[in-house]
Amino acid sequence: MIQERLDEIQTKVQGASNIPDETKGQLLALIADLKREVGALAATHNEQAQAIAHYTDVTTREATRPDKQPGELDAAIEELTASVGGFESTHPKLTEIVNRLAVTFSGVGI
Repeated sequence: MIQERLDEIQTKVQGASNIPDETKGQLLALIADLKREVGALAATHNEQAQAIAHYTDVTTREATRPDKQPGELDAAIEELTASVGGFESTHPKLTEIVNRLAVTFSGVGI
């Protein structure tokens, strides 16, 4: 289920007309990395892996909306970064990927 959700996120990003191609490429690469890391996390921390996928989905939805709501993207990004809290030492690559996603999505909201 997590992998399917991340596949849907990739599809949303690919189809987003309001994201520049260069940024889209960065996001797609990060999402591919996220799929690997979340897959590994799910084996031991399934609920947290599902939460990360969920908040990535919410953030993607907010970033790709044609009618952005003030503050909604920022709130989604905050939840996304919070979803990896506590994994900095045990899953540093996952934390790095999520933080890079957050920064890239933040640039889309400008």
